[in-house]
Parts: sequence; structure tokens; C-alpha cells
Amino acid sequence: MATGKEDKIDATQNLTRVTSEFKGVNHLAWGTQASESDDDPRRDGAAAWGNIDDEVADSKLREACGVFGCVLAKDAPLDTVSIAQVIYLGLVALQHRGQECAGIVTSEGRGTRKFHYYKGEGLVASIFTDEQITKLKGSIGIGHSRYSTAGGRDPCNTQPFMVHTRHGPLAIAHNGELINAVALRKTVLDRGVGLSTCSDSELITQMLSLTPPRGEKHGPDWGARIRHLMEATPTAYSLALLHEDKIYGVRDPFGNRPLCIGRLMSLDAKSGGAESPKSLGWILSSESCAFQSVGAMLIREVYPGEIVELGPYGVRSLDLVPRPKPPLSEAAGLPDETDHPSLREAPPSAFCIFEYVYFARADSIYEGQQVYSVRKRCGRQLAIEAPVDADIISTVPESATPAAMGFALQCGLPYVEVLCRNRYVGRSFIQPDTRSRQLAVAKKFGALTENLVGRRVVLVDDSIVRGTTVGPIIRLLRQAGAREVHIRIASPPILHPCYMGINIPTRGELIANNKPLEELTSFIGADSLAYLSIEGLVKAVSEGVAVKNGTSSGYCTACLDGKYPVHLEW
Repeated sequence: MATGKEDKIDATQNLTRVTSEFKGVNHLAWGTQASESDDDPRRDGAAAWGNIDDEVADSKLREACGVFGCVLAKDAPLDTVSIAQVIYLGLVALQHRGQECAGIVTSEGRGTRKFHYYKGEGLVASIFTDEQITKLKGSIGIGHSRYSTAGGRDPCNTQPFMVHTRHGPLAIAHNGELINAVALRKTVLDRGVGLSTCSDSELITQMLSLTPPRGEKHGPDWGARIRHLMEATPTAYSLALLHEDKIYGVRDPFGNRPLCIGRLMSLDAKSGGAESPKSLGWILSSESCAFQSVGAMLIREVYPGEIVELGPYGVRSLDLVPRPKPPLSEAAGLPDETDHPSLREAPPSAFCIFEYVYFARADSIYEGQQVYSVRKRCGRQLAIEAPVDADIISTVPESATPAAMGFALQCGLPYVEVLCRNRYVGRSFIQPDTRSRQLAVAKKFGALTENLVGRRVVLVDDSIVRGTTVGPIIRLLRQAGAREVHIRIASPPILHPCYMGINIPTRGELIANNKPLEELTSFIGADSLAYLSIEGLVKAVSEGVAVKNGTSSGYCTACLDGKYPVHLEW
């Protein structure tokens, strides 16, 4: 049987070379991963060619990143379909999930020994030009937009992460954060393997270098390797792995981070005709909102614990890894000697409930329901739980707009816009430091005075995290003539950090931990403040879930109640 050491991924040497070029050219990196000399002379102004041998957060929560991948069908016309253009448009649609940096990796598929890639800092549209898109040749590729949690903002952590193995180059795009990364890093380092970045993605590639316990008879068994990884780290991640002519989509056993599958459709078929559009390829995406942008349709979500394979001939499910059963002593508070695997029950899935509240785009579909509809139900439930005498209902644009409309419908008051957003400032979470966030808030909104003078306003927002935004907005509304300003939050108070890929590093940053409700109401300058209850949120989310196999999904509410889906290593 082969050992993991025989298939070690030599990431350190190669990534050191790419990183050194990366840092010296304004954080832009061009490259073709192939069998070329270390001293490749290609240079192009603000970009750096990398050659590898063949082996934001402001007062809101922030998602870690967006993952997107596409493989063209075997008979897809490459002269009319650009794989890089499809991935680029997909990343633009997922821009709300990460605005610090982005990258695209493409390949010609089976038989090729090289990747084409380009990475940079900033928004997707500012990184990739038409010329750069044209250079990213191939029939298969993955892309990634990033907002840093683990690994920080060092450009070398920009994904997709590329390494080379004796089986050919491998690229990985990753959304989430490994809950046992410290232990896994120790495992890798104890094997004598160096790690050149702080990114979980490099750690994942090194774990994939291990030969699975049952060995491999005919080359790498990526399904078995991925299963071995998933059994070692149960959450929280969704992955896209590119190798030869296949993309492997992976969703952790708890289903904490989203991932879905789509079909790229031909645009030639006549609308309403008897002939169905031809399939040009298959897509993997963090959210279904990206499918319309590229002319694709949603097939389904990747199930929690599922490994799917996207290739030139279609999509197939390789494996379904079950959630680990907690020790009985942990689940029931019993002594260890009473524990036995047959007595344990598998825990429920733990999809991040804040995907519905804030992270996802409103037109995305999770569990058979559109996010917009869930947010609207949250607003209705909030109006039931926390009614208020007022004249108009409004919102902080734009993620809370559906909730505000639901609130207005439930209480029979008009929904009226009171804030005008300056779209050219950018979202204030782009820069993670506090000073940049505060400066951005001051320039972000203008008040619609005619809608405010003399009126009692209910302002609905999706969440309060640090409390740096809502206070200045309330002052702005009062200065514009509002008689009263009541704040209603369409989610419960956030009290606990998230260790699964969301930017809430410490309890001290969460204002709900520092100020009781009455004090917080006074602090932000509101006439009243109320939150949606945890029970109300779960009810609003669950009402529209498409029930499958007689069971509905479970949700992670750890940031609200401190009940994490797995035992944390610290």
C-alpha cells in the first residue's frame, strides 16, 4: 500500500516562487502552471507570470467567499463559449460574498499538464480585463472571490490555490473555515511538510495528498481522498477542486456552507419551442443567483456531506459522507464508560441560518425557496412579535428591504423609502479596519427629507453586529425631520463569535454583549428597539422549505445561542 508521503504535494517551493512575484507587482499575478524553467523571462508591466513545474467587515457580518466552477460539455463549441468569461460573470454575480480579491484558473482538461490563471486584489470587474479573459484558455475552470477570515489579507492567500502532484496540477477554491485547523496543521507539519501560507485551502490540499486508508489501485481516487478529508474535518466548508477534466464539488457533512449545481444552456433554442435548449456544460456555485448571469439553470443543491463530480459528460454523485455521531457522554452528559456507537444519534444538519438573513443575494434559492421570500416572512414575523405605533415603514438598503416590506404588509402601514444610497462609495465592509468602516458609513447614505418630515418611522434592518452604522443613520433621519425613529431587527441579537467562516472574531466586538437592550436603544438614539426571536427566525425560514425524504434541514444558530454544531477544539 502506498503511503501519504509518496504523494506529497510540494506546495512550499512553488508557492514561494509565485508569492514573491505576486508581492512585487501590485498584487496581480498572471500565470501558466506548466513544466517550464524557474527563470521564465515573461513579464508584463503590472502583472507577473508564475511558472510552476508539473508536479471586510463593518457593522455587518461578512461571508468568507464565493466559489464558482464550470466544465464545458464534450461537444460544446469552444469558439462560441469562453470558459473564462463564464467564470468571470459567475464571480461578478457572487461579488457580495467577497470583495478583497479574486482569481480564475482554467485548463484544457485531460491530457494537459498546465493551468492558466490570473489573480488580483479588488473587485472582480477591476481585476479582469477582456485581454486577460482571452488569455485564460480551456474547457474547464474554477474561480473564487474572497473576504478574509483565516489567513488574513496577504495576497498569497488569494484563491484558487494551486499545487502540483505526481498526478498533475490541482486547484482548489474554498468557502468556509476548518473548525479543527490547528490540529490539522500539526498533522501536516508532523509529516515533515512545510506550509507556505496561513490559508485553510493550502491545508486542504496537503490533506488531500494522503493516500486514503484503503489505498488506491489505479491512480488517484479523488472521491476516497476527499472522503478521508471530510472524515478528518466535519465542517465548515464548500469546495471546488479542479483536476484534469473534472471538477469535484464538496459540501461538508453538516451542510454549513452552501453549494449548488447548474446546467449551462445554449441560447440558440427558440423561446417556447418544442426543442429543449442544449446543455453546453455544468456549473458549481455558492449560490444559484449566478446562474442567470451565465445562461444556466439550477439543477439542485449539493447535499450535506456529498461529493459530486462534474465532467465533460455530465454530473454524478460520488459519495455521501455522514455526519459524525458525537460521543454519548457529550450528547447526554453521561460518563464515558456508558458510550457505545450503537447508542449514538447523528446530529442534524447545520446550514448557516444567516445565509437567509444577510449573506445570500435575495434571488438565490436554498432548500427550494427563494431567499427573498424568507426575508419577507422574517419581516412579517417581526411585526407580529414587536408591533409599534408609526406612520411609515422603511429600511436600510438593500438586504433588509424584503423584511421591511413584510413588516409593512403585516401591520398595514405603507412602505416608504427614506434613505438614498450612494452606490459609488462601495460597501463599508471592503476594508476590514474600523476607521475605514466608519469613514465609509459617513458617506454612504442621504436622507429623503420629503418622506420624513413629521413622521414616525420604523426602520427595519437585518442585523446589528458592532453598532457602528445604525446610530449615525438614526441621527441622519432625525436631522431630516423624522419625529420618531423605531428600530426593528429582522434577526435575533448576535451574541457569539462564528468559528466557521464568518467575520466575528471576538465576543467583545458584538454590541449586544456589551449593552442590554434598554441601554443599547439609548446608545444608538432610537425611540425603541426590538429583535426577531430565534424561534421566530427558525419559523420564518422553515415554513417554505421543500421537505425531502420526510425530513427538513437543521440550522446553525451558534452566533445567536452559542450552540455550535460540533465540539470546538479550543
